[in-house]
Amino acid sequence: MNPPRNPAPSYWRPSIAGARVRSTTVARPQLDYKWIALSNTTLGVFMAFANTSIVLIAMPAIFQGIGVDPLAPAETNYFLWLFLGYMVVTASLLVTCGRISDLYGRVRLYNLGFAVFTLGSLLLTLTPASGNTAALQLILYRIVQGLGASFLFANSAAILTDAFPSNERGMAMGFNQVAAIVGSLAGMILGGVLATIHWRLVFLISVPVGAFGTVWAYRKLRETARPAQHPQIDWVGNVLFAVGLTILLLAITYGIQPYGAEPMGWTNPTVIGGVVLGLALLATFVAVEHRVSQPMFRLELFRIRMFTAANASNFLASLARGGLQFMLIIWLQGIWLPLHGYSYEETPLWAAIYMIPMLVGFAVAGPVCGWLSDRLGSRGLTTGGMLLNVAGFAGMMTLPANFTYVWFAGWLVVLGVGQGMFAAPNTSAIMNSLPTEHRGAGSGMRATFQNAAMLLSIGLFFSIVIVALARQLPPVLAGGLEREGLPAAAATQVAHVPPTAALFAAFLGYNPMGSLVPKDMLSQIPHHARAKLLGQEFFPQLIAEPFMTGLRWAFAVSAAMCAIAAVASLLRGRRPRQITVTPPTPADPG
Repeated sequence: MNPPRNPAPSYWRPSIAGARVRSTTVARPQLDYKWIALSNTTLGVFMAFANTSIVLIAMPAIFQGIGVDPLAPAETNYFLWLFLGYMVVTASLLVTCGRISDLYGRVRLYNLGFAVFTLGSLLLTLTPASGNTAALQLILYRIVQGLGASFLFANSAAILTDAFPSNERGMAMGFNQVAAIVGSLAGMILGGVLATIHWRLVFLISVPVGAFGTVWAYRKLRETARPAQHPQIDWVGNVLFAVGLTILLLAITYGIQPYGAEPMGWTNPTVIGGVVLGLALLATFVAVEHRVSQPMFRLELFRIRMFTAANASNFLASLARGGLQFMLIIWLQGIWLPLHGYSYEETPLWAAIYMIPMLVGFAVAGPVCGWLSDRLGSRGLTTGGMLLNVAGFAGMMTLPANFTYVWFAGWLVVLGVGQGMFAAPNTSAIMNSLPTEHRGAGSGMRATFQNAAMLLSIGLFFSIVIVALARQLPPVLAGGLEREGLPAAAATQVAHVPPTAALFAAFLGYNPMGSLVPKDMLSQIPHHARAKLLGQEFFPQLIAEPFMTGLRWAFAVSAAMCAIAAVASLLRGRRPRQITVTPPTPADPG
């Protein structure tokens, strides 16, 4: 009888009677490490992106729970910091976190990021105080969350690049990028649902997920790239970059707030000084990186054509779409949903639900185009994705304020597919172009371009829309208030309230007229006029045309940036060309 072709592994062991008995052991099936890396990093990215947006929808419940009015002039800073502080921290620290991970181990620092993120979520859940003290505590704990998220963002793509062969990285990046977009939208839906129960649940949901992810990452992930033998941290470069970018992003954040009689703060000396100082520090950072022996980021990497072109298109694409989600939500919450019978209190949750078509387009196109990029290269897919986004923004410009939903959903799908075609192939191209020892810093730089551009985009979109509202809304609003019986002087006073307040009110799910018109003025008009003024259709009908004027300008700017991004994608070349990165010669101290 012939032996089997593939016998099971065996060994000889003595029997009780001393005779040798053959024993067969069956190996337990082991999951390939690359799938462990993909599943864990996908969970980390999903959780980090979900917490970028989960607070947005739950903001009214959070501030009501701690007893703070986010629209009161003295409290607006709390709203902005809780809204944008997490994003500012992650954008500022990504490159630093990536470089530290290259030196001390990507998996080690990724695990630390999971643990710190979970700690921040737990602290947010247990916030004990109320009032302004509680608001400050929430902001501080969100910064702790952001620090943990920085290590997750900076290392997820690098860990996947280390784990997957080059002909499968696009597919892996596709799933990872889909997790980011799904997390962003799922965060809004979860925030809307959980906030109706209790505001603390908005933060508590991340604790068990984070704890599971931390333990799983600690037990299953392993270092596949060797950390530096004698790590040296470029403290000067790290501080210059983090402080410079933080100051610049904070100046832009305050630039969208009113200043004196102006609707925005771009004439505020503090904002102007912040922009100048931030840019000066970043320019100094570039000069320092050319002179130190172990720089935070080796600028020679920009000699890699694929790396430079892909990051340029990544920055432009993120700048084009970063503010899109917020403007579409304001469009839905402030105009379309109230006109279709939804109360302002329920508009945040339904706005997230009506955005799902964009998620579907991205979820389908992301993995498919990532897989295709492994076989066909990234250039054609990323260029086509950006051109599809140009078409999507152009299509959005044709819609009226009170649109037919099927057309809105159709253009959302176009935008989602375009982003899916671009994101995974572009990320894979960036990571494939990098030398192994610089993947952490390179991944951090990629994520920094993306996150910083998204913050810049929010400032850009808000500025464009607010300019249009500041010009067109006051006479329209004053006329509407006078028709409902408000005295001319009072109507003019309300109409010249900064339009930022109206946008923030709509964004938070408040009736803007209830926030803009003082209660003593409301008591002076007849009951039926007051009911109409505070109804669901009065404000949307007044703001629709001024808002759409600004929004169409913003869409036009986004379409132009996507067109430039398509050109940058086209110029990247077919395949990445590796270069040898040599340490710069330290400057002569004399």
